[in-house]
Amino acid sequence: MSRIDELVREMCPDGVEYKPLGDVGEFIRGSGLQKSDLREQGFPAVHYGQIHTYYGVWAEQSKSFTDEMIAAKLRHAKPGDLLIATTSEDNDAVAKATAWVGDTEVVLSGDAYIYRHTLEPKYMAYFFQSTMFHDQKRRFISGTKVRRISAASLAKIKIPVPPRKVQREIVLILDHFTQLEMELEAELEAELEVRRDQYHYYMSSLFDDLILQGASMVALRDVGHWYGGGTPSKSKSEYWTDGSIPWISPKDMAVSTIVDTEDHITEEAIAGSATKLVPTHAIAIVARSSILNHTLPVAYLSRSATLNQDMKAVTAASGIRARYLFHAIRGYRSDILRRVRRAGGSVASLDSRKLWDYKLPVPKLDAQERVIELLDHFESLTNDMSVGLPAELVARRKQYEHYRDRLLTFKELSA
Repeated sequence: MSRIDELVREMCPDGVEYKPLGDVGEFIRGSGLQKSDLREQGFPAVHYGQIHTYYGVWAEQSKSFTDEMIAAKLRHAKPGDLLIATTSEDNDAVAKATAWVGDTEVVLSGDAYIYRHTLEPKYMAYFFQSTMFHDQKRRFISGTKVRRISAASLAKIKIPVPPRKVQREIVLILDHFTQLEMELEAELEAELEVRRDQYHYYMSSLFDDLILQGASMVALRDVGHWYGGGTPSKSKSEYWTDGSIPWISPKDMAVSTIVDTEDHITEEAIAGSATKLVPTHAIAIVARSSILNHTLPVAYLSRSATLNQDMKAVTAASGIRARYLFHAIRGYRSDILRRVRRAGGSVASLDSRKLWDYKLPVPKLDAQERVIELLDHFESLTNDMSVGLPAELVARRKQYEHYRDRLLTFKELSA
């Protein structure tokens, strides 16, 4: 850090100017490129979804390409431009950005912006990752199911603009730090993946043994009471302002236990909408979301909550322990998704009739208790972000975020 500190003291002792993004660049909307236009070779092309799933802080080669004739009709990003995905299902991923540092131009799909600017490309991309950027961005995000941000709003966000030499030094340090973090995370992720594979193999064997031992096969419609969800009107402030009741949507389902949610509603919202209060110890699943293209999220409710219209939840029936039901649904979720996911449609969803017909093994209570004890232990070792390898991953990421934010924070130049 001393190298940056010395440069800042030498080159900007009175601080640096903070400028709106609209003053240091222009936002150009991507357009026209469809997933069906992507090829394995041709003209470099980036679909906005790939910014979320494939690209990091910067890229010099594209994952996909398109035909030259298609590319000729589209807007082109130039080397040094930022590629920004402007829509997402969660707030954190809105305006995820990648600096294009390839030696050719690239075309970009809709739901994205090309940002042509005057700063160091990677410096700009690192800023888009920073807490400073996210704190400013949140007040401009709109939409309910699909979250988005406009070019006019992005243009208002302020960025510190130190001298070019300082920008380059920050990039060098963050590139080095990022490489070290990636190498360490790869090692930890590999070991964690081995543990997860062991957990899933053990869990599968455990349920197979229950079936062999004569456990009853019970259809999901009969394992308990099911709840659907709904979205209270966004136009009624009394439904949302100062709400304290968790409102679960797919973006909250990245964890195995729901402790809290991003959005909250009021008791008036429950009384005036289709959403219902789901009691604690229920099991929530995602019923409609693009995430169902590859994963069926399942989470245990540690507190009462409500659901949006893309969710379902179930409370265990008499004779079934809630934690057993959680582990059983989670254990069979890949097979459930394979058998129950609805074909076609613009957004992946579950076929309710097939879901209710799907059967799980339900043994006697003493066997359920043994399953709970064993799988709670394994689940904590592989998924609990407060212990073991996952905790180390979290600690490393927080350390990286701390130093990145420190490097991107400057004393503001007095007017």
